[in-house]
Amino acid sequence: MSTSPERPHRDTAAAALDTAARGALARWTGSLSPAAGALAWLDWASHLAMAPGKRIELAEHVATGAAELNRYLAECLAAGPGSAHTCIDPPAADRRFADPAWRQWPFNLWHQRFLLMQSWWTEATRDVPGVEPHHAQLVAFAARQWLDMLSPGNQLATNPVALRRTLEEGGANLLRGARNAWDDSLRQLAGQGPAGTERFRVGQEVAITPGKVVYRNKLIELLQYRPATGKVRPEPILVVPAWIMKYYILDLSPDNSLIRYLVGQGYTVFCISWKNPDASYRNVGMDDYLRQGVQAALDAVQAIVPKARIHATGYCLGGTLLSLAAAAMARDGDTRLASLTLFCAQTDFSEPGELGLFIDESQVSLLEAQMARTGYLTAQQMAGAFQMLRPYDLLWSRMVNDYLFGQRRPMSDLMAWNTDATRMPARMHSEYLRRLFLDNDLAENRYQVGGKPVMLGDLRLPVFCVGTETDHVAPWRSVYKLHYLSPAPLTFLLTSGGHNAGIVSEPGHPHRSYRVLCRPAGQASMTPDEWLQAAPAQAGSWWPQWVDWLDNLSGPPGAPPRMAARRHGSAALGDAPGSYVLEP
Repeated sequence: MSTSPERPHRDTAAAALDTAARGALARWTGSLSPAAGALAWLDWASHLAMAPGKRIELAEHVATGAAELNRYLAECLAAGPGSAHTCIDPPAADRRFADPAWRQWPFNLWHQRFLLMQSWWTEATRDVPGVEPHHAQLVAFAARQWLDMLSPGNQLATNPVALRRTLEEGGANLLRGARNAWDDSLRQLAGQGPAGTERFRVGQEVAITPGKVVYRNKLIELLQYRPATGKVRPEPILVVPAWIMKYYILDLSPDNSLIRYLVGQGYTVFCISWKNPDASYRNVGMDDYLRQGVQAALDAVQAIVPKARIHATGYCLGGTLLSLAAAAMARDGDTRLASLTLFCAQTDFSEPGELGLFIDESQVSLLEAQMARTGYLTAQQMAGAFQMLRPYDLLWSRMVNDYLFGQRRPMSDLMAWNTDATRMPARMHSEYLRRLFLDNDLAENRYQVGGKPVMLGDLRLPVFCVGTETDHVAPWRSVYKLHYLSPAPLTFLLTSGGHNAGIVSEPGHPHRSYRVLCRPAGQASMTPDEWLQAAPAQAGSWWPQWVDWLDNLSGPPGAPPRMAARRHGSAALGDAPGSYVLEP
């Protein structure tokens, strides 16, 4: 009996059909994999069904909550709502029910019942024996999304603060809210930014630190900033921002621009401005971002400031890329870097935080199918993912303020920047998700640059690493893992704020604080909790702390370098902020 030969690869037409089908599905599901969600719920439900002890605990939780609610109602009837002890308090970070109006009947019953239901789901979605951890996290996340949507604070009829405002204003707030909703709809249809973003124009109100475009290729423009002091340190700073964002988060308004601050401290600053890719960039990968991004920028800086060693600084995804480049340079004996600074940049993705909820084989496969059609990941897809991580702050509270209260939150430069998102090439994004998030190749010494693996253990130059306390994108404990990957002297700083606001932390900014400790080269590392106990809190901005660290690694100030390298008679290619940052 004959057997059919093995087929090492799938039929091209069949694979293309599957890709097209998944791409069509992604358009209907908002790029979320229904298979991943179904598997998570099935895993949770089936294991809960096989856990009688857990079900008994949950039943007791319901009974206890019902008894507490009945006790609370009895106290309200006897002594009044304001005198009754609540049966459950919201989490410390939950501000939805802070107004005293929520203590009045019947809103006290509604919000207490909602908090009890929220508490039950929190218990129900954790510690179910046998559930795969990623599935447990997905189920808990989905439950939070539904609960946030059902909060009594989101509806006019069940929100006492909105009802009081409506009575006081005779419904004028609802008229303003209707106008806001109409304006938002028109802006969305026209592809315009949210209301107020027009007051923060790139190159006019934001990104206005004087400088020149001194190098350009198909992927980057390199900006060199004009010196603000008579003498500058001989070591320039090269900033590598993430290409998921426009670079000017580091050059917002003059009073909170990190780039302007560095220039004012006597440094020559260069910054990469990434191209906003279109479909023609679909085959641009991580190697291209290394070669035409970081490496090309280093070469250009060296041409302008010959023989000077460079303080390399990377933010978020740009920091991860810079870590790859620095490890490859250490492997190859390239000593051009004087130091390495990483802002909110992960190098070990074994615990990537809540963003990992959207990254598994099923989800990545669906994204790849959708990107196969467009050639890139859209800015709207990334914005939607981040919005789901913080639905109350980024969605529901804004809708309540804008549409129920008729009161728009004033637009800030950071908020306007946050709406100015970028696309990501299909190949690069797929490689990033698979090689770093799914396979964790960098931390496990499998990531190859130039055909050879790189190891962060080869790093010996001084490292300054910044994490932020409430980071939903790169949790600080994940960022801290660099301690376990490199023996280099490492200064770790933890600042208040989130992924963006914690970095934009200019001197004089109110309510800012940070902790910092240095681990000498080769010394054993503390755990994150041990570090947190050992590092004392300090009030104020962390920027001066970082500049002091740079000063200690830099030579005495001297004459500023020229603006742009004179190669073949060429000069600068235009004024900062350049043209790439202006591309929609």
